[in-house]
Amino acid sequence: MLRMKNVYKSYNGDGYALENINLHISPGEFVFLVGASGAGKSTFIKLIFREISADSGEIFVNGVAKSISDLSAKEVPSLRRLLGIVFQDYRLLPDRTVFENVAFAMRVTEAPKDIISHRVRHVLDLVGLSHKSDSFPNELSGGEQQRVAIARAVVNDPKLIIADEPTGNLDPETAWDIMEIFRQINEHGATVIMATHDENIVNNLNKRVITIENGHIVRDRNRGFYGE
Repeated sequence: MLRMKNVYKSYNGDGYALENINLHISPGEFVFLVGASGAGKSTFIKLIFREISADSGEIFVNGVAKSISDLSAKEVPSLRRLLGIVFQDYRLLPDRTVFENVAFAMRVTEAPKDIISHRVRHVLDLVGLSHKSDSFPNELSGGEQQRVAIARAVVNDPKLIIADEPTGNLDPETAWDIMEIFRQINEHGATVIMATHDENIVNNLNKRVITIENGHIVRDRNRGFYGE
C-alpha cells in the first residue's frame, strides 16, 4: 500500500526535514504517525499525495507502477483520486452544501449523476450527517465539518486514507466520535495513515505507531504507544 525507500526531503537546502526514510505499510493497516511539531510528520504526509516531491528516493503508493516522485504534473491528479485525504482545517467549499462538497469529489471523476447521488447519501449516512445534506459549512460545528471532510475523502472508496491531525481542532468527545468513523472505515478494508498529537487516542487504540524525530524514524511498533 505504501513503500518508501531511501527518501530524503529538504527545504531551501536548510538541513533535511526527512532523512533516509525506509518503511512499508501493508493493505488494511491502521498506522499512527507521531512526533513533536516540526519533526517531519506533515512533510511525510505531503509526500504521499505529492503536494511536495522528495529530493531523492522512491515512494510507491496504492499500486501505482512507478515512484510517485517520477509522476508528471498531469499524472498527479490521477494519483490523488486513488487516495482519501482528511485535513485538520477541513478545507470545505464554503459556498456549497454538505451534499455538494461531498459530491464534488465524484464529479471530478465524471461519475454518472445517479451513482453520485446514491454514493453521497450512503457516506453521509456513514458519518451521521444525512440530516445536514442541505446545510452549508458555516452552519455546522467543527465536528460536523470534519465528518463532511471524511465523507468527501471516502466517497470514491479509496484503499488508502491519509489524515493529517484530523482531531486537532476538536474537543475530546467529538474526537472520539471521529476516531470511531476511521475505525469503521479501516474495518471495511481501507488502510489508514494518521498523523496526530493526541496521546490518549494513540494509547487507547493499540495500533501500529511510527515515531518521527528530527526527520528520522526512531521507532516503529505494532500495538505501540505515544512516546514509547
